[in-house]
Amino acid sequence: MSPQLNSSETLVKYPLSQPHEPKVENSVLVFDSNLMQKQGKVPKEFLWSSLDSVNTTKEELNEPLIDLGIMTKGDEEAIAIAAKHVGEAGLKHGFFQVINHGVDPNLIHAAYNETDTIFKLPLSKKLSAKRKAGEVSGYSGAHADRYSSNLPWKETFSFRYNHQNNSNSQIVDYFKSVLGEDHQHTGWVYQKYCEAMKKLCLVIMELLAISLGVDRLHYQRFFQDGDSIMRCNYYPPCKSSSITLGTGPHTDPTSLTVLHQDQVGGLEVFIDNKWLPIRPRQEALVINIGDTFMALSNGRYKSCVHRALVNKEKERRSLVFFLCPRQDKTVRPPDNLLSQKQPRKFPDFTWSDLFEFTQKHYRADAATLQSFFQWQCTSMPSNF
Repeated sequence: MSPQLNSSETLVKYPLSQPHEPKVENSVLVFDSNLMQKQGKVPKEFLWSSLDSVNTTKEELNEPLIDLGIMTKGDEEAIAIAAKHVGEAGLKHGFFQVINHGVDPNLIHAAYNETDTIFKLPLSKKLSAKRKAGEVSGYSGAHADRYSSNLPWKETFSFRYNHQNNSNSQIVDYFKSVLGEDHQHTGWVYQKYCEAMKKLCLVIMELLAISLGVDRLHYQRFFQDGDSIMRCNYYPPCKSSSITLGTGPHTDPTSLTVLHQDQVGGLEVFIDNKWLPIRPRQEALVINIGDTFMALSNGRYKSCVHRALVNKEKERRSLVFFLCPRQDKTVRPPDNLLSQKQPRKFPDFTWSDLFEFTQKHYRADAATLQSFFQWQCTSMPSNF
């Protein structure tokens, strides 16, 4: 018998104001923030409803700061304490920050330099590398190629990182293919960055497994052969920052998000019916649980609604690594998270099916996973 979605446990209590269907019009708005700012009025496509208006408290999210240095030292008592803090965050909102994470600060700095290089390219060059329909890799200006309203005030450049790819230059090859030979160095920087992210994510997966009381290597093994996504974000300044958003309210459909945000700030989490900002820490990485890992934890850990604001005067940048499993791997929680008191919360699915849903059928928001399962029931054979 298929598990039933319990609305009291799984439905996100957040007003949905975004259109869910992908854009179908032939005309595509070109995002040129400099030109739009000179016009003095933000185009209507970037205006968000009053439900999503910027109304931030001064109170900050009280997420734990985890010292990952304990994992290499093998201090089991300290690891148990850290796992407890991670578990408490997972139960409440799914966000925490990590320090002593092993990612070289010089590599992070170099990644930001290459982000600047990408987004300062001529618009025509960036558009030559734009994302193709249904794919994740490439340049996007405000997602205007996919949607026609509630557009985010940002540019993105995304690409895949396959954990099992035998080539140690897969990202280098991608950058050379879409931007040319003179962007080989950019590819090498992100190649090293993604390798560091994979290593870090597997350490975090061990800590998450300990916090859930499962085999500490269970999730490491699950993600060892993953197919992850790297994204560089650029949020230009916007004079109308009170009625626009850099990224609209959503949960991440992926498994785990590793974010480095610059010191401008703008990331906010929706909890207890209010938006709480996450303080930028130069030496830290922000970690949040996504929908796929929520399913892998049998709904114990939350995938929380969050958004990104734009700044009136300053540009904002961020580096985001989305940990994803292998495309065809079945997503289901380990058996020892299931019992009569804790039955299955979600049906089996594969990451490729969820990813296709978010790319071709649905705009990620606060109810992506629930909507995906409803779509599965009507358009695909049952997994049970």
